[in-house]
Amino acid sequence: MGQTLTGLLTSVRAIAGRPGTPPRARPGGGPDPELLAALRHCGDHLAALAASGPLTDARRTRLIASIGALTTACSTPGADAFDALLRTGQQALDSGGDAGARLALALADEATALRARSKGAWRLRGNALDALGRSEEAITAYERHLALQQNTAASRDVERRIATLRAAGDRIDEALALVGGGSEGGEGATGAVRLSRHLPAADARAAFTELVRLRTTERGAADPAVRRLAALYAEHRRLSDRDPMADPLLGGAEPIGVPGLRRLLTGRTVCLVADTPHTAEQEQRPGSSLAALIGGYDLVVRCDAVRHAALTARTDLHAVTLRGDSPWKGPRWDRRATARLVFGDPLPHWRLALRSRLVPGAQDRVGDATLRRPLHDPALLAEVAADAGEPASTAFTVLRLLDFLGTPARVDLIGFEGPAALPPREREWIGARTGATDDTAVRITLR
Repeated sequence: MGQTLTGLLTSVRAIAGRPGTPPRARPGGGPDPELLAALRHCGDHLAALAASGPLTDARRTRLIASIGALTTACSTPGADAFDALLRTGQQALDSGGDAGARLALALADEATALRARSKGAWRLRGNALDALGRSEEAITAYERHLALQQNTAASRDVERRIATLRAAGDRIDEALALVGGGSEGGEGATGAVRLSRHLPAADARAAFTELVRLRTTERGAADPAVRRLAALYAEHRRLSDRDPMADPLLGGAEPIGVPGLRRLLTGRTVCLVADTPHTAEQEQRPGSSLAALIGGYDLVVRCDAVRHAALTARTDLHAVTLRGDSPWKGPRWDRRATARLVFGDPLPHWRLALRSRLVPGAQDRVGDATLRRPLHDPALLAEVAADAGEPASTAFTVLRLLDFLGTPARVDLIGFEGPAALPPREREWIGARTGATDDTAVRITLR
């Protein structure tokens, strides 16, 4: 990868120039200045990646591939590189971290300058600002997206995100009014603490925490105003998408809730792969059509104890259901996955299972408590738990959750036949939503 990365950086610099030189339009109908500027940003990011050492993160590998596709589009006469620009921005966001979010924002800025009425560009800008904790700016970008979006059903998650960000800001405003800090700062009786809804999310959380601490020290926890301030703080933290304090017992993984999972899935193609000897054998066979098929999806999902697929088989999302009597004890989840969802109830035993069975470094993200019972959670599918009967399979729970979120571009099932067939009730639900089947690949495509 090092040589490939160096070669790509050389190609990017050859088209867009080096740092310190302004982007320029190339003669003969070359790329737009905005595209050249976008490539410059990509070049800077590639240079930083090259300096960081060997690449082992699949998300960064996919980002590099997207930058390569953007570079090719920019160097091909007559090619429309705009879609490649948006895809690269999304991959930058998916790569995680502030550096990826800053690259996504830079590419979104060039995209909105290139096409001011692109709803995809404005949504990318909103997502990047949101990831950087710049909530008020994110709301503005999201609103521009909504103004251009004709399909109201496709924009509901954006509307919900705007409502969440505004609600978090409202809690800050009420807290400031409560302590007499006005609408723009919390300085005065509480010392040098400054709190504002316009602060980056991490700074706002830190300032809110300090405000509660100081007010509690001054007046005591029993004071009615302090109790209301603490309640506002708790609501603000609940509305916040990312917890600034990582749980050391989660092995360094980032907890994600419903909004985070929705963003992970938005616009992606997803396949659920059954764990059968035949599917595993075909997937491991070099040059097999099934291996190529699975490799073409953006997200590969595997469920429960994966006994047949190779340990190195790609797993972007691993879902597991805690079954039997609690507390649930069993082997640790050591299969590498980008994200892991663990379904189970009651909450205390679910937490214990996570902390005893997660393996540090085996996952980048872990579903939080809001995703532990999607079929029965009132905030999600809100189905009444049956007193008797077979509980839902993990694959079916994942399918219902993906269907409810409604953000993946496509959801396919691969290999769910014969011994891997789902129970009749679940097959009936899938059959009512099947858009196509492919017997050669044993693939079912949901509408």
